[in-house]
Amino acid sequence: QVQLVESGGGLVQPGGSLRLSCAASGSINAMGWYRQAPGKQREFVAGIGSGDTTTYVDSVKGRFTISRDNAKNTVYLQMNSLQPEDTAVYYCNRVPMKLPWGRGTQVTVSS
Repeated sequence: QVQLVESGGGLVQPGGSLRLSCAASGSINAMGWYRQAPGKQREFVAGIGSGDTTTYVDSVKGRFTISRDNAKNTVYLQMNSLQPEDTAVYYCNRVPMKLPWGRGTQVTVSS
């Protein structure tokens, strides 16, 4: 049984940066970051394949970078030039075979 624990969220001003971490209790393969704002469905944000190929939703291209450390069973999301529309709870999970969702980490972008 693999468990997922997200961390690194917080309150930041527009234009600021955060680095999120996702620690898995077991080995990781293809992984993705997702986010969910209040009243909205969870959406895909960024993904990284087993060969380190990355993909991003258009709204974060050029601002977010996904990476991984297989030895630590951890995936990261570097978030730069944050905007209020990025405010959400951020989650990680395996792609495409999903594990139970963790509690996520809150990212709030506000002045």
